[in-house]
Formats: sequence, structure tokens, C-alpha cells
Amino acid sequence: MRALGIDHGTKRIGLALSDPSQTFASPFGFYDTHPRKRLQKRLEKLFAEKEISALVVGEPLTLKGEVGIQAEKVEDFVEWLRSWVTIEVHTVDERLTSVIAEKALIEAGMRRAERKTKRDAVAAAILLQTWLDSA
Repeated sequence: MRALGIDHGTKRIGLALSDPSQTFASPFGFYDTHPRKRLQKRLEKLFAEKEISALVVGEPLTLKGEVGIQAEKVEDFVEWLRSWVTIEVHTVDERLTSVIAEKALIEAGMRRAERKTKRDAVAAAILLQTWLDSA
């Protein structure tokens, strides 16, 4: 069984998958967040195909560790997930994961256009790996 990491954004969610032993996280891609009905169908298909047993959603707290506007949007997304999924949904502090992902992609020599398509999935892998390491 695998865990799925989700980096929630306004327009899309970055996705990362763990290996079956839930030891390592790898970037997987991204899905558009709207319309939600289509997102739900895509996620349900992914859960079945990849045998997902846990969801890990990044919670973008402020640098002071407080809940801001973006974290409130993520809390709404997590509530929506919990309203229809049958697997556990966990949250993990994801402060600065997008910044770390961007720096890693720059260091890897990726061009700006390529980084834009990979940043969300890499950020999801970072937050998923954080959760896996703490479990």
C-alpha cells in the first residue's frame, strides 16, 4: 500500500507517491483543482490503481506557525476529501516546501518553464517524505 502526498494550490494540486513500503516519496505529477467533481474522479481512479492507503496533505502555515488564508483553503479541501474518501487523511506542516522544491530544480539545471510543471509535484514529495520520516 502506498501513501499519496498532496500539495494544494489554488489552480492545481501537486502529487507524490510513496513506494509500497512507505519509505521513499517520489514526485508523481499534478491535477487541476477544478471542477471538483472531475478532481474527485481522477483521485478515485488513482487511489484504486496505485493502492493508496493514506493521504498526506500539506498545511501551509505562516512562518509564525499560524493558520492564514491559504491554510484555511487547505482545511476546506481536507474537509472535502474526508467527506468522501474511506482512507486516512493526514496533514503535515509544509512551510517552505515550494521554495525548497524550486531551489532543488534550479540546482538540477531545469529551465523556468520546466520547473513550473514540476515544482508542485516536487513540493508534494518533500512534504510526503517529511510525513514518512516521522511515522
